Amino acid sequence: MSQRVGIIGVGLLGGALGQRLAKQGWEVLGFDPAVPLFDGVTMCENGSDLASQCETILLSLPTSDIAVKVIETLGQVLTEKHCFIDTTTGKPSEMETLGQTLSGCGVEYIEANVAGSSELAKRGEAALFLGGTDETINRCRPLLQALTSKRFHVGSVGAASRFKLVHNLILGLNRVALAEGLAFAEAIGFNAAEALGILRETPATSKALEAKGEKMTKGEYYPPQARLAQHLKDVRLIRRLADEFGAITPMSDTHQSILEKANLLGLGEADNAAVIEALRSRNL
Repeated sequence: MSQRVGIIGVGLLGGALGQRLAKQGWEVLGFDPAVPLFDGVTMCENGSDLASQCETILLSLPTSDIAVKVIETLGQVLTEKHCFIDTTTGKPSEMETLGQTLSGCGVEYIEANVAGSSELAKRGEAALFLGGTDETINRCRPLLQALTSKRFHVGSVGAASRFKLVHNLILGLNRVALAEGLAFAEAIGFNAAEALGILRETPATSKALEAKGEKMTKGEYYPPQARLAQHLKDVRLIRRLADEFGAITPMSDTHQSILEKANLLGLGEADNAAVIEALRSRNL
């Protein structure tokens, strides 16, 4: 694998991954119609321009629907030398179909779902859940190693998307539990910042508390590390998958209603720590 990679979708996560790879010595090309310039990334005019210069293409897109459409636009440019590494958190069934379609054309494809914020990804501290064949993952190993040492091959294409939803379910519930606790502390007369400082020294502490506690107490949600609207999308996917497999997810059902409220408050583009504002509003 050459030390050149293309990234389609240079947003919060894609941009962070691009900067991480550039720091590790990779030549990084990018395309995103909403991002004309990005530090450390040479931006291309369109996806076809990028694909004509890069055999390895990393996708970092909002939904699997968009990932499918993007790859469709590249059809005439793709060859058997191309390989896609898809970090999009999407519908597992769509990822499976996409992988099968590309495989039928001789194009390699793996999932590389990222567990962690854009800041963690930039520092190489996020984890990757990998879905695909051993052969393709081995081909991509130099790039994956440059991204992080925390890599978990969880199965074939589709498995990584499913496991990412398991991860996001647990992480999101930790975050909303913290939000509820801090909002509860405020409601019964405590200063939230002081409560946070005490909780940090008790068994109630967590990585969610360390990452999001101060954002919640200070109301500082911009610029976001991970957008609230993206997590709402993930919780909707979790509930659909739960229905498909007959899983029971009562806490995620409630979590979705809280996120929907925060979104209605205009906080979709804010950091996901802003979920606390739905609880502060006291009108769920």
